[in-house]
Formats: sequence, C-alpha cells, structure tokens
Amino acid sequence: MREGDEPQVSLSLLEIFGAMMRCQTTVEAAEQLGISQPAVSNGLRQLERELGITLFERAHRRLEPTAEALSLYEEIRPLFGVLRSFSLRARDIRQGKSGRIRIVATPPIGHTAAPRALRALLEERPEVSVSYDVRRLSDILAALKEGSADVGIALAIDQDLDVNVEVLHRTHMVALVPVGSALANRSEVTASDVAGHRFVGLEAASRLGQILRSAFDRDHATYDPRVEVRYCSTAAVLAQAGLGIAVVDPYTAEFHHSPELVQRPFSPPCEISVVLLLRKGVPRSRLVHSFIEELRRQFRAPPSG
Repeated sequence: MREGDEPQVSLSLLEIFGAMMRCQTTVEAAEQLGISQPAVSNGLRQLERELGITLFERAHRRLEPTAEALSLYEEIRPLFGVLRSFSLRARDIRQGKSGRIRIVATPPIGHTAAPRALRALLEERPEVSVSYDVRRLSDILAALKEGSADVGIALAIDQDLDVNVEVLHRTHMVALVPVGSALANRSEVTASDVAGHRFVGLEAASRLGQILRSAFDRDHATYDPRVEVRYCSTAAVLAQAGLGIAVVDPYTAEFHHSPELVQRPFSPPCEISVVLLLRKGVPRSRLVHSFIEELRRQFRAPPSG
C-alpha cells in the first residue's frame, strides 16, 4: 500500500483476522470459519499487505499477535458481534424462524383452523411477529392486491384473476338441528327434510347460498326459508336461538358448537373448498411456507365439535 492511501479492507479478511485473534492458530481459525488452513494464512498475508502493518510474528512455532494487532482488534471487536447477530438473524429468516407474517382470513377459518395453525407456527419461533385479522372476502382480496397481507384464507372461491388461488382442503356443509327437532335423531339430514321444517337460509348473493340452493334443486325440495341471512355464522346463531335448522360449513358449526344443537351430515352433499389466497408475482417467504404447512396439518383431520 502506498503512503497516504486509505486501506480498503473486506469483511472476509476481517473475519479471518478476528478468528485468528480468538484461536491463535491457523488450523483452529480455519475450523471455526469453515475454510482451509492455507486460506487463513493467505488471508492474513493479504490483510497485512493492505494495511501495511505486521499483525502476527512467528514465535515458538506459533503466530503471536503484535501490539498493533492487539490495538486493532480492540477497535473492531464490536464489529464481530454485529456480524454474528446479522448472520444469526439471516439464518433465522432463511429457516422461517424470524420475520413478520400478515394473515387475513374469512370468519369460518379465521376462528378455527387458522388460529391453531398459527399457534403451532409460533411455538418454536419466538422471534416471529404476526398481523392477524378476520375480514370479508372482498377485503381479503383487496389486502392481497395492495400488498398489505401475505396470506389469505377463505371458503368457497373458485378463482380470482388477480390473486393465486390454491385449494387446501375440500369438505361438505352440515346441518345444525335443534336438539328438540324430530330430525335430531337422524344419521343424515336431507334437503327435503329441511324443507319440511323451519330453517334459516343463506342469501343467493353468497357463494354458499348458491351451493345450498343447488342442493335443494337436486333433491326436488322447495327452498323457502322463513329467515334468510348472508353469513353462515349468523345462520348458526339464529339456529341456536331456536329459529330453525341451519345448513352451514363445518368450521362455522365447530365455532358455534352448542348443547342446543346437534350436527348432522347434509344431503345432497354440498362440497366446499378451503382455499389459500396469495398475491401474484410475489415469492413465498420461508415463513409463509411454514404457515401453509401448518394449515395443511390442521386440515388433515376433520373439524371437531
């Protein structure tokens, strides 16, 4: 290095210097850094050339740090703590153990399977922070498109041109029957059975409402609810209040489990899908991958209740 030139030292050379100061032999420094012993020796010689300072002198078959080396090491010792912290944080992010995930879900999944998946995700990830919200489907789609959410979870959506839709699980709607009803002892409740009793229907404007009406048509049953609502959650609440039978998704049935109601399979079968919603063109982080895997584990077993 020429007189007056400012040394330009790479972090890799400083790491070699720091390891050598801690270990005091090139063999141990190489093991600590995961590189070869010649690479350590070459790095030290290069650092001395760039600094224009002798850092180590051979004594008794060992390299002993000079006074200049000891002075420089004290100067940069805090840097090694910063580098280690940086490396550990990068490792945690890479392994999905650190970072932030933003999740939005519609009520049926947002109140049942998704919280259980989130609990499993966080059990071994104390450094992970979460933004979690339960919203209507239209709000979830908007959040994903504008980039304010990483993952959306919903029921009964086939596709959306602006987000990626991936089916996580397929299930069927169920009937919630008051315990005092004549249908409570049935092993299965049909659309024709429901049509002969008071029942709470779902609006045709909703996707689940359309699926339910189709089931009545297939069973040649009259769809004439005394009360009609938009959301399965509302239908379950009204059924619990004694306003009649409700046909809802099994996650709503789980969330509104009550001694006043019994849950029965509904026929004709009304298949519905639990779907994962992701913004198009955005790679999935390791943390998002991990949450999705926990969701899949939750859906391998049927909802309880």
